[in-house]
Amino acid sequence: MPRVTFTDPQVAAVGLTLAQAREQQLDAHAYDVPSAGTPGASFHGHGTGGTARIVVDERRGVIVGATFTGTEVAEWLHAATIAVTAEIPIEQLRQAIPAFPTRSEIWLNLLKLRARERRSQATR
Repeated sequence: MPRVTFTDPQVAAVGLTLAQAREQQLDAHAYDVPSAGTPGASFHGHGTGGTARIVVDERRGVIVGATFTGTEVAEWLHAATIAVTAEIPIEQLRQAIPAFPTRSEIWLNLLKLRARERRSQATR
């Protein structure tokens, strides 16, 4: 169930938190990036705090939850809801490139971070 708290900053979430995913015995990992960390943030939210987080079930390679905090982050919730409810594999999500410059590029940042961390873990 997607949910938004329309405060300043906004809080938007769908699916499981990291704690809930681990309670369900999922091989869950969280990936966080600054919500103002895209070129499109210069239009909304540039210089404001906030975080974008995805919770991934690594065994299945799907996003099981997403939480966003920051300025106007509720706009990201629909894409997250589709990713979570449809259980779209992350490798397939990587093919859905957001328009530049938009704040939706946050998805690229999240998926790139996950890929970097997975490569780093594999070399240890």
